Amino acid sequence: MNDNAGHRDRLRDRLVEGGPEALADYEIVELLLTLTLPRVDTKPIAKALLREFGSMAGIMAAETRAIVKIKGIGTRGAAAFAILQAAVLRVLRDKVAEKPILASWQALLDYLRAGLGRRTTECVRILHLDGKSGLIRDETMWEGTIDQAAVHPREVLKRAMNLGSAAIILVHNHPSGDPAPSRADIQLTRDIVDAGKKLGIGVHDHVIIGGDGHSSMRALGLL
Repeated sequence: MNDNAGHRDRLRDRLVEGGPEALADYEIVELLLTLTLPRVDTKPIAKALLREFGSMAGIMAAETRAIVKIKGIGTRGAAAFAILQAAVLRVLRDKVAEKPILASWQALLDYLRAGLGRRTTECVRILHLDGKSGLIRDETMWEGTIDQAAVHPREVLKRAMNLGSAAIILVHNHPSGDPAPSRADIQLTRDIVDAGKKLGIGVHDHVIIGGDGHSSMRALGLL
């Protein structure tokens, strides 16, 4: 245990004195795990995480239920990444909120990829915008397959009306990794656009996030 403590002290000193580039990826993960696993040798767990998820970004985007499957980590170890993920998402969300959405599109994509890029289940989110394209609220409305049976245009627009939204951006992820919109995605979006026109609520875009990138229905000419 003393050896472990000395090793961790040396890692911390290198990080503080040399900055992030002073440590290898596995050493950063190892040090992070010590926050919630103070009496465990975290080096093999760190290396196992990187093997499983491929990179720091992969670990950061992984769901907690996938992380806890790594031998030795448990829920306490996974909590370290949950804390870090929450902090990173807050930072990215703040960047999105600093400017009108349309003026910070890349910041929005970074935020959405961080939260949805590696999810293993589909998640539908609605971004509510004011008249100046500022973000009013980012809400998760459904978990599960996105289709007309699960996602109702009237529920989307009812919520938009309650919030006083001038426009919305639809967002969901494709766990398959391919962000190309399906026929059901396109039809649902068009139904919401048509219903929104009657209520004076615009649909700026429908963004689909996948592990292989993203697609924008507006950019594809589908809106």
